[in-house]
Amino acid sequence: MKLAFLLFGIALLFGHLHITAQNLDPSKPSDTSSYWQLIKYDAQYTLKSVGHGFSRPLYWKGKDYAKMGILFAGTAAMTLADDPVRDFVSNGKKNVPEVLRDFGWYFGSPQNYFLANAGLYGFGVLTKNEKIRKTSVLIISSSITTGLMQTFLKNAVGRQRPNANDDNLNFSPFSKSGAFHSFPSGHTVLSITMAHAIAKQFDNIWIKAGVYAIGAIPPASRLIDDAHWISDVAFSAALSIIVVDSMDKFLFNENAYSYPQKKKSVSWNFCFGANTIGIVGTF
Repeated sequence: MKLAFLLFGIALLFGHLHITAQNLDPSKPSDTSSYWQLIKYDAQYTLKSVGHGFSRPLYWKGKDYAKMGILFAGTAAMTLADDPVRDFVSNGKKNVPEVLRDFGWYFGSPQNYFLANAGLYGFGVLTKNEKIRKTSVLIISSSITTGLMQTFLKNAVGRQRPNANDDNLNFSPFSKSGAFHSFPSGHTVLSITMAHAIAKQFDNIWIKAGVYAIGAIPPASRLIDDAHWISDVAFSAALSIIVVDSMDKFLFNENAYSYPQKKKSVSWNFCFGANTIGIVGTF
């Protein structure tokens, strides 16, 4: 499944490289456009978004490298919380309903995740709802980008899962064993990508909170199942948020979809202190 996902993403990326300005219809579909025209338009912008995501490092400046440095430095600092959080979660594991753990596993699995998004996109096309189509394009393009990144990192870093060893800093780069594929968390990448993309479409703070709460179930379930360290999950969540925001900005700047962009209502920042290490969202 991981290999198929990787090949699919690479195919889309190379497909983007062959799309020229002449091939891309600059006119937006209307309510009278056919379903095929809608699908073609959205597919083209999905490819362009993925290509945009992977080409951004070519245009990075000093502050961009600084942000990346902060992300990795923050993740390294977060490893200090790995063992305490693992002990805390282990002690409360028996109080967590089995249904939540099962939901976290199935929703974060690639095949179920993309099936859910396919249903969302299909509904958007059938109803010709531009907002739903744009949300789905944002989800799928961000998911492909973060998915390819986490697939590479998972293999290159080779961090051992907590349920395989008590050492949170045990590594075996490019190991074929799933026991050394802890960093980052694929379930977290997918669930936070979808949750953040959907939450951005609402102004109501309670709806946003509900969406993020549902999106947090898969990461939490992976901690409860002792499959990931908290630093794996924190990095994955930050990566997903960064990519979704970048993709959303790109689609807006391209004027690909015409509904008005909302003011940024959530600011995500790393928080470091004497007793605090984490990611803080300010509403």
